[in-house]
Amino acid sequence: MIDTHAHLYDEYFTNEWNQHLVEMQTAGIKEVWLPNCDQESWNALWNLYTQNPSLCKPMIGLHPTYVKEDFNNQLSFLELELASKKVLAIGEIGLDYYWDITYKEQQISAFITQCHWALEHHIWIDVHCRKAYADLISVLKRKEFEDLHGIIHCFSGDAREAKTLVDLGYTLGIGGVLTYKNAQLFQDIQDIPLSHLVLETDSPYLSPVPHRGKPNTPAYLGIIAQKLADYRQISKEEVIRITTQNALEMKKFSSFE
Repeated sequence: MIDTHAHLYDEYFTNEWNQHLVEMQTAGIKEVWLPNCDQESWNALWNLYTQNPSLCKPMIGLHPTYVKEDFNNQLSFLELELASKKVLAIGEIGLDYYWDITYKEQQISAFITQCHWALEHHIWIDVHCRKAYADLISVLKRKEFEDLHGIIHCFSGDAREAKTLVDLGYTLGIGGVLTYKNAQLFQDIQDIPLSHLVLETDSPYLSPVPHRGKPNTPAYLGIIAQKLADYRQISKEEVIRITTQNALEMKKFSSFE
């Protein structure tokens, strides 16, 4: 299995790395893709990747909730790093209006800038979106971005937005929220073919039931696969096979090995 989105460089993992590594291997995790948040998180992410290159695959980007007054300085630093290092994708980038809209315009500006990075470097984007799907889709529909590809990490939009994004060529990341009681996510993606879905944990956040409220780990990815299989009335093995293939297909939009 491939966990397409997990913050393994978080101290929760690095403080007990060997234990977590064994748990991931036992659970059948072959790769974990690492989204970046900002300048501060970058060194920890890159160091973890260089120490575990077969398991960990790096992304680089400025997370929308980290867009503040200094966002241009943050972008300048990350762009310099991108110029000298090969990464799997630009991410996680996007728009988040859930907590605060003080820097809404700056978020949009940073998102557009980083989408251009992806085009320039011939890689895909890993997108964070919360309570901002109208603006996100408006950006992604721009003529200049028609050749972009990517994953909408931890998709939380509605059924119409899911269809629009898939029609634009994007893949939806499905995580622990799918396992929550009364989760609307199943209904919102029920018409989306499995060929447009990938699995993720967003570790150490968004743990699936029965671990909700505790730190998440890629070792729980199989729980999400099983829940998706139950909803689709197919085998867990089939879900894993197809979503893993979908993740591998994303690599075709990147020169990263």
